[in-house]
Amino acid sequence: MFTPSQHDVRRFFCKTWRQHQASEPLSPMETLAAEWIARHPEYHADLADEAAALAAVYTVDDGRTNPFLHLSMHLSISEQCSIDQPRGIRQAVELLAAKRGELHDAHHEVMDCLGEMLWQSQRSGLPPDPHAYLDAVRRRATR
Repeated sequence: MFTPSQHDVRRFFCKTWRQHQASEPLSPMETLAAEWIARHPEYHADLADEAAALAAVYTVDDGRTNPFLHLSMHLSISEQCSIDQPRGIRQAVELLAAKRGELHDAHHEVMDCLGEMLWQSQRSGLPPDPHAYLDAVRRRATR
């Protein structure tokens, strides 16, 4: 199984954004990443300097979101929806997007649920609970 390093992920996003700006061909995953990057102009400067991106440290104390984590979560949620895994996530995200009027806004809410599931898993030492994650997304979509 392929497990990219932090630097691999940062290089991927920087390279993708550079290629997108140069109108170079992109793979399907790069195309999806470029679409999410385009929706986040606040990250464009971070992606423009690969050396700085590789050296950057993002902490909670900085009061700033890690752009690479944020964009990775967008890709993860997009992939989950494309394969409907966990089963039902596609419908829940679509419902949430319809309720919020925007897929991007829905993704940000789903990120909260995904982050909570991962935090609970790390805290408890148990595997991530996809049912709790899906239930959390569904609650947001139906309230």
